[in-house]
Amino acid sequence: MGWYILHSLLNGVNKYSTSLGKVWLSVIFVFRVLVLVVAAETVWGDEQSDFVCNTQQPGCRNVCYDRFFPISHIRLWVFQLLFVSIPSLLIGMHVSQRKKGKKNIKIFHQNAAKLKIKIDAPLLRTYLVSLVFKMLFEASFMFLFYWIYEGYQMLRLVKCSEYPCPNTVDCFISRPTEKTIFTIFMLVISALCIALNVAELCFLIIRYCFMHWKQSMFSAAKKNETDRRLTAAITSADKTTADMDNEQDSHSEHSSVC
Repeated sequence: MGWYILHSLLNGVNKYSTSLGKVWLSVIFVFRVLVLVVAAETVWGDEQSDFVCNTQQPGCRNVCYDRFFPISHIRLWVFQLLFVSIPSLLIGMHVSQRKKGKKNIKIFHQNAAKLKIKIDAPLLRTYLVSLVFKMLFEASFMFLFYWIYEGYQMLRLVKCSEYPCPNTVDCFISRPTEKTIFTIFMLVISALCIALNVAELCFLIIRYCFMHWKQSMFSAAKKNETDRRLTAAITSADKTTADMDNEQDSHSEHSSVC
């Protein structure tokens, strides 16, 4: 139910996203949520019960498990998913605050018939800031995984000498190869999301520059059209004045002849 609510909230924001933003959302739910729900939870399961040490000392296995796994991979991935989704939800909050009295809110509005382009600068700034925070969260969690678990590879055997272990004991991790594959897969998805965010950031900046240039071109074209019409009106007025002067001169000459 929680994933459904998150999916509904992000889908509501999706209509304000670019094409790359829609691809990012698809990657999030296909390669992260589905993998977490369908596969990863089954692979990890109750991992503490499968963590075996070659000692019967009470409490030794628990403290060794806490030493090497201070937080579960699954829970850390859930935190990562929530953190990278928060910036997108902020876009929805920004739009909902401004939507009163406005039916259609978009970053870029273009009307070629009227030679008019409008850039929603506040929404664009919010969108760019959200992309930056997404990349920061992704990179931070990638580093956090490396720092907490001392690497991305799941070892088969770890040695522990924490109290109350009587000496250095050997502890064995269940299904280390499968867990390593899942960890690397999730890291690749994080790198893919960062690449999509960078591409979307560059796309928005380039499009903003292009639309700004096009807006200046439209403004110049409208100014030239206004100047042309003004020149034509002045020329027509001068011609009318000249015709009236000629008519008055002709009437004066006719009167003097008479």
